[in-house]
Amino acid sequence: MALTAGIVGLPNVGKSTLFNAITQAGAESANYPFCTIDPNVGIVEVPDERLNKLTELVQPKKTVPTAFEFTDIAGIVKGASKGEGLGNKFLSHIRQVDAICHVVRCFADDNITHVSGKVDPIDDIETINLELILADLESVSKRLDRVAKLAKQKDKEALIEHEVLVMLKEAFEEEKAARTVEFTEEQLKIAKGLHLLTIKPMLYVANVSEEDLADPSTNEYVAKVRDFAVTDNAEVIVICAKIESEIVELEGEEKAMFLEELGIEESGLDQLIKASYNLLGLATYFTAGVQEVRAWTFRKGMKAPQCAAIIHTDFERGFIRAETVSYADLIGSGSMTAAKEAGKVRLEGKEYIVQDGDVIHFRFNV
Repeated sequence: MALTAGIVGLPNVGKSTLFNAITQAGAESANYPFCTIDPNVGIVEVPDERLNKLTELVQPKKTVPTAFEFTDIAGIVKGASKGEGLGNKFLSHIRQVDAICHVVRCFADDNITHVSGKVDPIDDIETINLELILADLESVSKRLDRVAKLAKQKDKEALIEHEVLVMLKEAFEEEKAARTVEFTEEQLKIAKGLHLLTIKPMLYVANVSEEDLADPSTNEYVAKVRDFAVTDNAEVIVICAKIESEIVELEGEEKAMFLEELGIEESGLDQLIKASYNLLGLATYFTAGVQEVRAWTFRKGMKAPQCAAIIHTDFERGFIRAETVSYADLIGSGSMTAAKEAGKVRLEGKEYIVQDGDVIHFRFNV
């Protein structure tokens, strides 16, 4: 599934350093054709220990992880919504991504100047968020003028959309993002159909110094970002972009030892990938055979035939059933044969909602 997260941020916040670490991680991966497909897009592996365990169990000829795409979005300045600087390019790139990762500077360094002359993560966040809100306000206002005429004619669909547009306009005028508005299920469907910038899920990436990485709770800037994220219906992760550029040079035990020395369990890049993956409501199922053990990305809530189509459309067209076992049951049993003997393997039909960690063999006929 081609889903992507866009990385945004003001100058000198660590955005480029982080993106360079992402693309370098992709270039160095041996198991999957990760790459930088153009100057501002990088594809990286989604870290998943379950894939390693399945590989040990099955001993396949090859192992293929699932992947995630990051886009380095053009820089932004105040007035971007009016076309200032690279504003138009920035906004057009934002429209093309599924989620936004906003890198925020949470470190002081006299050698790295800040675009506004001082380190203020909330001011940085509000600068970018306001430009997105203003762009959304303009598009909603234009749409509202057209829909209002239909609503006056008592058009049922127009009346519902008009209500949604009014709610959004009021939120934008209060400088609030669309994702903070409380909609009914029907209203949310309409709001998502408007392709707004501020309805996209947001992840704030607090970039701290090496000294603060092990215990970011002592960093006052991080605390402010976390407090703000609550009001913005967004999530926060903490990384040190400078350290990430060093971690990607390491592998295996060397990497594990370095992380241990830093006092952290996993790299910021791994956290970023997992958080972005979860932000979009994504999950992973596996196929496991002697030829290949492979991870597949799907959206939570998808049924078995839809997940089968991710492998090949013929799998959905000729779907018969899905031979399914949970990852935990398969590992606990020690082999697929043992899992079957223990009654852990199920035959699921077209209405089965695939779960994260399912190991599936699709039966089909075309």
